[in-house]
Formats: sequence, structure tokens, C-alpha cells
Amino acid sequence: MRGMTDNPAAARRMSLPGAVAGVGARFSFWSSMADLGRLVLRSRARGLKPRLGAALALVLVGKVAGVTGPLLIQTAIDHLNRGRTGGGAVFVGFAGLVIGWVVLRFIAGTAPFLRDAIFTPVSQTALAQSAMETFGHSLTLSLDFHQGKQTGGLSRVIDRGARSTDFLLRSVVFNLGPTLLELAMAAFVLTARFDWRLAGLAIGTIAIYIAFTFAISNWRIKHRRALNDADSEAAGLAVDALMNYETIKTFGSEQRVVSQYGRALGDYADAAVKANTSLQLLNGVQSVVLNLGLVLITLLAGLEVLQGRMTLGGVTACILILQQVYAPLFALGMNYREIRQSFIDMEQMLDLLAVKPEIVESPDARPLPPASGRGAELVFESVDFQHTARSVGLREVSFTTPPGSTTALVGPSGSGKTTIVRLALRLLDPQAGAVSLDGVDLRDVSQASLRAAAALVPQDVALFNDTLHANIAFADPDALPQDVWAAAEAAELARFIEALPFGMETRVGERGLKLSGGERQRVGLARALLAGPRLLVLDEATSALDGRTEAAIQATLRKVRAGRTTLVIAHRLSTIVDADQILVIRRGKVVERGDHAALLAMNGEYAALWRRQTRAEAAATPRPPRSAAAG
Repeated sequence: MRGMTDNPAAARRMSLPGAVAGVGARFSFWSSMADLGRLVLRSRARGLKPRLGAALALVLVGKVAGVTGPLLIQTAIDHLNRGRTGGGAVFVGFAGLVIGWVVLRFIAGTAPFLRDAIFTPVSQTALAQSAMETFGHSLTLSLDFHQGKQTGGLSRVIDRGARSTDFLLRSVVFNLGPTLLELAMAAFVLTARFDWRLAGLAIGTIAIYIAFTFAISNWRIKHRRALNDADSEAAGLAVDALMNYETIKTFGSEQRVVSQYGRALGDYADAAVKANTSLQLLNGVQSVVLNLGLVLITLLAGLEVLQGRMTLGGVTACILILQQVYAPLFALGMNYREIRQSFIDMEQMLDLLAVKPEIVESPDARPLPPASGRGAELVFESVDFQHTARSVGLREVSFTTPPGSTTALVGPSGSGKTTIVRLALRLLDPQAGAVSLDGVDLRDVSQASLRAAAALVPQDVALFNDTLHANIAFADPDALPQDVWAAAEAAELARFIEALPFGMETRVGERGLKLSGGERQRVGLARALLAGPRLLVLDEATSALDGRTEAAIQATLRKVRAGRTTLVIAHRLSTIVDADQILVIRRGKVVERGDHAALLAMNGEYAALWRRQTRAEAAATPRPPRSAAAG
């Protein structure tokens, strides 16, 4: 089946509100690092290679300075101890060694800051690239995916996933690797300059520390997953409520929604307590292990001094080296936790990226033939389509809409009219049969070419939280102001806009909710007209208009039909009596077809529907009062 998703499991996980995808240890460290490496290269950050080289060089210089610095203080103390009667010359030598130690300590301390300053442009560019790729991929996914997603949760997936890439770059490249190098250098110095038992005890302490860190951090993973789950759930509820504010207000459900949000925050608080408690347990165990190791190593060094095998300066150097090693060890503990937590954050982002778009552009996709100026020919050939959430789908739907003609789709709700429209716009692909425009199967047409050739005015027009001008010009950002105004006039918006204090610069609010339903529909119509499509699709595009405005819009539509093909979904049959072709859809099949007069003559479903509507309209029309004479 062409165009179906290759990863339904991932799509199913991502469609669950607040779901934490990827439960289970399937994450590969090395493959993920390879993905990060490719991401950095794709980001093409300015000065990528020299910045990366300089940052790595600073890391190496800082680690070498940190491990060798204590050796200078050892020499200084021993020099001072041996030359107690040497006067000023001994002190000068001691002071020089101390200054050298301080300089090395300064280099070790400032190298990470310089490294971050140099590498930050690279990591931030990679973060932006990750967020942009994930956001862009989410916009390519199917209608089913976006109808089942939770907007707030999806936004958190993109945000946390992108931020995790930045952290993983910093921690793995500049902390994990250099920390392992520093541990090896420290072990070598302890063995070469002092007793091998000191090195063995230090290595044993570090091994126990790492083992406890990894074990407890792995155990904490479930708490972090629960925390992410609760965070996404609370965010999703908040965004859903804010987007549906009007519905909540009209049903007086504020307290109920706030209570739901409060329960979600309560779940988040419980998860945060568990995650924080387990973190403190890990910190406590790490502190016990490291301090116990420091005590044992210091006692062993003291015994070495008493037995004449180590100087007092050696004890000081040994302690300083251990403290130098312990600092990155603490960072290793934190970084390992954060890396594992970042992996969890990345899992959701990777699951999102694993969802394959149902509508995929063919490698050999080509543009539509040039517009003829007469409109487009839309052809459905034995098209079948079955929704996963519906028991009835389209079956053997065939029709042709000649260039410049108007085809209307009528029928009960759920009969398949909207599915036909989505297939005509290639928001869905047929599971059998073909849909073609101007003789080319839509699956072989480039997406850009098709979007330029067709425009949709939906029943419920959603607008951006921007100005009227920006919303109309969204169809053609390069349109001249006079062209935007002409489209607004054609959609019967001119008088409305002229009466506004800020005119075209009036902001319409979230999803256009500052406007009435009819005003939003007219903005949507103006946007579609500005696009100048050869195929204009109207999905109940005048349902929210009053009778006078609808009549004006219908007159406008009759004028703009010239040179374009129109596909209309209509429930009010009076709006499509002049259509060239009317298709009556029932349970996914075309049961009647013809123009208005021919369908009335058939005396079938269309005729019955027409009689019901005309009777209802007549009953709703107020009768004039009877005069006294007539009485």
C-alpha cells in the first residue's frame, strides 16, 4: 500500500497524550553518539573544525595541568623541609614552586571556561538544528497523527529532545572522555612517584564509586521516566485547556479543568519527590565511598612517611592529586545521571523522528503541467480508502471534474465527503485506485507543485495569532498590499476591515478567536483567492455566514470560478443549485450524480433531501401578519 506508515508502533506511542515513548532499554549509546556526530556536521556551525580542535586541546592542557600541579607543591614542601636553615634562598625556591603550582591550578581551572566559550556556538547551532529537524519532521506527518497528538506534550518532546543533544555533546565529548584520561594519568603518577598500593587503593575506590553510580543511576531511570510522563501530561492538559478556553468557559467547567490540571501536577510532584529522593541517595553513597577512600589513602600515606618511604610533601601531593581526581569524579556521577536522563529525553524525540510520513514525495516526482487558464481536471478512478477509526470508508469512488467546472458533494455526515476532499488535496493517499490532477497521478506530483495548484477553505478556519494582513498573505508572502486588499474585497471583508481601528494590522488572536466564525471563514476565503489556485476546494466554506453575506460570497464565488475548477462540500443545497455536477455520497459510495435539475427528476435521495430542506426553510420563514380586512 503506497504511502502508509512504516512504523505504526511509533505512531501509536506518539499519539497517546503524555505518553513516554520508548519504555525499555533499547537505546544504543554508540549509535546515538554517531547520530549526534552527524547532527553536528549537518549543523555546519561557523568555524566547526577549528573550534572543536581548540576545545579538545584546552581539555587536554587543563587535565595535564591539574594532575602535574600537585607534584610542584610536593617539591616545594620537601625543598622547604630540607633547607630550614638555608635562609632567603630556600624561601625563594619555595615561593617559585608554589607560584608554579598556582599557575598550573589556574590553567586547570580556567581551561573549562575557555573551552565552553569556544565550543558554545557549535553546541547551540547543533541544538537549533535538532529542534528544527524534529519540528520540520512533525509537520510532515499525517492528519491522523496530528489529530491524535497532544500539542503541549509534542512541544515538550521537541524541546527536551533538542536540549538533550546540547548536553550530550558537552558531557560526552568534554567530560566523560577527559575524565577517563585524567583517571589514567593520576593512577600513573601515584604508581610512578609513590607506592603502587596508593594507586591500587585509589583505583579500587574509583571502581567502587563508578559501580555504585552506574547501578543506582540505572535504578533511578524509572523515576525519571515517570517524571517526564507526568510533565508531558500536565503540559498537554494546560495547552489543551488554553486552546479550548471558550468551550470551557461556556460550559462553566473551569473548576473541573483546574482540578484535572491539579491532579496532573500532583502526579508530577509525587514523581519529582521520588526522583529527588533517589538522587539524594545516590549523592550520599558517592560521598561515603569517596571520603572513605580518601581516609584510607591518607592513612596509608602516613604509614609510608613513618617508614621513611615517603616525604611530607609526598603526602600533600597525594591528597591534592586525589582531590583533583575527585572533582571530575563528582562530575562523572552527575554527568552519568544526566546523560542517562538525556537519553530518556532523546528517546521520545527519536520515536517522533521514527514515525514515517504517510504522504511521501516520490523520488521522481514532477511538477504539474503548466496551468491552462481554464482550471484543472480532477479525476477519481475506483478510489478506496478505509480509516482505522471508522467502520465505513470510500469504496469504488469514480468521477471526473472537467476544467472550469464546479462539482458539489452532498450527503449525510460521515459519508466520506471530507475524505474525498483530503484525497483531492493529497492529505491522504488512496489505498486502491488513483486520484489525478491534469492527467498526473497525485502520488507522482511534487508536493510544492500540488500545493501551489490547489487551495482549501475549510468549514472551521484556523488563523495564526497575527494580523489580518499576515493571515491573508500567508497564501503568498510576496503578494503586494493591493493584491491582499483585492482578495479581502472579493471575500466581502472590505467594509469590516475599514471599520477596524487598526485595519489590516488588527491582530486576530489565538486561532483567530477574536473574530466571529463568519469573519474567519471570509479571511480563509480571501487567503485561498490570493493563492490563485487552479483547483479551489470549499468545505462548507459559507456555513457560518448570515444570509446576506452568504449571498454576496456566492456571487463572488461564481465570478472567481472562471478559470478554475471548484470542488464543494455543501449541506445547504440552495448554495450548489448551479453546480455543473452534484455527487450524492452515502456510506462511502456515489449513489447519485447529475446536475440539480437531473437529480430532482430522478426523485431519489437528492430530491428527498431537497424537499426536506425547502420545507424546513419555509417553516422557519416568518409569515406576514394577517390584515383586519382579511379577518
